[in-house]
Amino acid sequence: MRTAAILLLCMLGAALFCTISCDSSSSPESCCFKFFPGKLNPGRIRSYILTDDRCPMPGVVLVTKRNMNVCVERNATWVQEILQKLV
Repeated sequence: MRTAAILLLCMLGAALFCTISCDSSSSPESCCFKFFPGKLNPGRIRSYILTDDRCPMPGVVLVTKRNMNVCVERNATWVQEILQKLV
């Protein structure tokens, strides 16, 4: 009985460890699931962050001068123009 309890405890501990360690390394840090529908003024953009390639939809997070993060479509023409100006 005691051996079975110890074995069960070890198995649960290993499963928990695997879940925690595997989950944190495989998921992308930030993804965009909704995109801003309009255009932003290029003068208000301070920087940008490309979303991870593992995200379901390719996007760009534009960071405004007021530290607001706005998700936009990566392939939009106006977004490409802003990215080229910021490089």
